[in-house]
Amino acid sequence: MARVLVAYGSTRGSTAEIAEWIGRALREEGHQVDVVAAGDAADVRAYDVVILGGAVYARRWHKDARRFARRHAATLRALSVWLFSSGPLDHSAVEREIPPTPNVTRWCARLEVLGHVTFGGRLASDAKGFPASTMARSMAGDFRNPAHVTAWAKAVARELG
Repeated sequence: MARVLVAYGSTRGSTAEIAEWIGRALREEGHQVDVVAAGDAADVRAYDVVILGGAVYARRWHKDARRFARRHAATLRALSVWLFSSGPLDHSAVEREIPPTPNVTRWCARLEVLGHVTFGGRLASDAKGFPASTMARSMAGDFRNPAHVTAWAKAVARELG
């Protein structure tokens, strides 16, 4: 049984919910899991595995995920690390593998991660703020797929043994 931290950067709660789905799937496979907002995660040394995720806005990973990665980079390089992104406002994430954005690709290399996946995003039709409210006029919807998230998390769990 591995001790796993699932940390996430989320603005509107969609990525936080994905992180919870990942945590639940890993627990079902017998792992001890903490799911924590990246901005609230203080020390990663107590974990064997870290799964770090962030929403992608304008092709950049959420600032809290980037700050977490920067703050804990040395420790993360010594652990088993996977990354996930969320954001496409269509069904493309379940139709095909979406490579990480250039920003996330750099973190994959810096942290020597074991893998990355992109999940669909969610945008409420009544989203506040610019550009979210403008995008919501034509792109609102929930494009996350819990079965896709769970399958990925269970594949990670199998790699953990």
